[in-house]
Amino acid sequence: MKQEKIVEIFNSISSSYDLVNRVVSFGIDKKWREIAIDEVLKLHKPNKILDIACGTGDMIEIWQKKSKATICGVDPSKGMLEVAKKRFENVKFYEAYATDIPVEDECADTISISFGIRNVVEIEKAIKEFNRVLSKNGIVVVLEFTKSKNKLRKFVDFYTNNILPKIGGMISKHEDAYEYLAKSIENFYTAEELISLFEKQNFKLKTLKSLNFSQVSLIILEKQD
Repeated sequence: MKQEKIVEIFNSISSSYDLVNRVVSFGIDKKWREIAIDEVLKLHKPNKILDIACGTGDMIEIWQKKSKATICGVDPSKGMLEVAKKRFENVKFYEAYATDIPVEDECADTISISFGIRNVVEIEKAIKEFNRVLSKNGIVVVLEFTKSKNKLRKFVDFYTNNILPKIGGMISKHEDAYEYLAKSIENFYTAEELISLFEKQNFKLKTLKSLNFSQVSLIILEKQD
């Protein structure tokens, strides 16, 4: 699917996105984000954070609670950013793709991208861009749905593929959008495959954790010299 079409999907569900997330995940998605940020804070103290594919700002909300760093949000969806800007009036936002972040080289020491990297069509180009904007020894934290051979995944996957789109469709009136989101998980990388893409761009794995019966991967990487 073309990147522009994916952005249109998120524009169409932006007004109900937060409500759907809370309902279909039973609120556990916030806990996953907290775990991710806590793991970053074990490694270093962020000063400048870029939250990529920030959406309506769920990750930004937790960063603000747990860190005193300057935070900027980046997302290509105008609809999502309109919601985020109302929530966080003092945060600077950029309407931009992960492959073309409008900031200077080495301007941030931390990048977070939660449940967004699988919606980036040119992932390797985005990772190269992450390398550009991160300072030496900068940290990338990725929180994402990934493929896994865990046998318990079949129950989680049944819910994701058959029930989640129905609930999301009822609330948002855009069932096709949530059908896409379910398929995007099914067609995505394993955690190991995703890590390999980062390693090719001079990142070193620091932390890997599996959450929710291996449905979600928490990956933290460090930019090398």
